[in-house]
Amino acid sequence: MAEEYIQVDVVTPEKAVLSRKAVEVVAPGSQGEFGVLIGHTPFLTTLKPGQIIVRTEDRDIYLACGGGFAEVISDRVIILAETAEMAEDLKADELKEEVEQAREKLRQLGKEDPDYEKWEKRLLRAEIKQRVLENWEKNR
Repeated sequence: MAEEYIQVDVVTPEKAVLSRKAVEVVAPGSQGEFGVLIGHTPFLTTLKPGQIIVRTEDRDIYLACGGGFAEVISDRVIILAETAEMAEDLKADELKEEVEQAREKLRQLGKEDPDYEKWEKRLLRAEIKQRVLENWEKNR
């Protein structure tokens, strides 16, 4: 029996983050998390910030995604992300500092401050990265 894989490409405006064959992809769609297997119905969707899991034959690859778009074609998933980082590139101590800094800044700003939304977004992305790193460490 021939084995079938999905080609997965994750790119950001700065670089290609991941390009590899997988058996399944799980991503944070704006309407909810979705999974893709070979032969999936083609579709295009927006992504919200969250965790992407690329399941390969030998391991699961975890990425923190800052939102973007995903296009699914029967044997390919292309993710165009605002930001995307591999879990193994994340550092727990740096993320903890990022979260603390964003929380402190939000405490200082009022919701009407023009920078409030920017810091709220930074906090959300840092917390997502923390969860992705924790999930990767638990499952490797």
